[in-house]
Amino acid sequence: MDDVAVLIPCYNEEATIAKVVADWRRELPEAVIYVYDNNSTDNTVSEAEKAGAVVRYERQQGKGNVIRRMFREIDARCYIMVDGDDTYPAEYGREMADLVLNQNVDMVVGDRLSATYFTENKRPFHNFGNSLVRSTINALFKSDIRDVMTGYRAFSFLFVKSFPIVSKGFEIETEMTIHAVDKNMSIENVIVNYRDRPDGSKSKLNTYSDGMKVLMSILRLFKNYRPFEFFGALSLILLLIAAVMFAPILVIYMETGLVPRFPTLIVCGFIGLAAVISFFSGLLLTTIAQKSRQDFEYHLIRMQQVLDSKTGKG
Repeated sequence: MDDVAVLIPCYNEEATIAKVVADWRRELPEAVIYVYDNNSTDNTVSEAEKAGAVVRYERQQGKGNVIRRMFREIDARCYIMVDGDDTYPAEYGREMADLVLNQNVDMVVGDRLSATYFTENKRPFHNFGNSLVRSTINALFKSDIRDVMTGYRAFSFLFVKSFPIVSKGFEIETEMTIHAVDKNMSIENVIVNYRDRPDGSKSKLNTYSDGMKVLMSILRLFKNYRPFEFFGALSLILLLIAAVMFAPILVIYMETGLVPRFPTLIVCGFIGLAAVISFFSGLLLTTIAQKSRQDFEYHLIRMQQVLDSKTGKG
């Protein structure tokens, strides 16, 4: 088992990967640096190998797929995840690793948004998107995560081996954040300076399509992790729609004793029934979600036993 593993997912980062590996070897000489290539068509692999990284491969395209492979294959007491585009300085790695190794933090978030991100980033819709995602998650999950979309994080062994990755692409950071918040795992924020990509390095993130995927991922995870709030809100919306449609019918009935729009009344009934079904679905799924959290705690105990046996504490 590695003491510290630096995980670098890469796709066509020939221009920057050698510097990123060199920086991390300087800042954390005891760490093993893994570069996982995701079907690069340039010289990313050769540059990483020359810089001294351990190079491995993930053939399924997408950042989520790469991180899934990393988390499956590597055992370490502390994992540091960083992008290969040289936008995250390695100088913060020691502080982040110490939080995991010495203070039992499960996830350390490299917070760009409280530092230089909004001035360094040259894509204004990225700034808006990051702020929107952060505000949405903190409101829905009652958390205080300062940077949801950052690719600069540190993790404990327990987090990595208990995190069920579903996302295939750039939604992975959102999924990590919500999982940690929902499972009441220890989270710390470390403010890090962000620098824009150097010349010759291009972002693989599509502002609009990937942004939409992230928002849909938030909605999906909110439904899964907070089913009563989700289906309760849906029930309330349906109930209000039924009430608005029913009100004129009720007024006419009170005045004349007649129901002139009987089809509308039937539709109101079905919408009201859907509201009731949604409400009780939320109650049922909340019980299932609570059982899932209990099972997760048992799983953490087993993972702790595995960690102790690997580190000689068991």
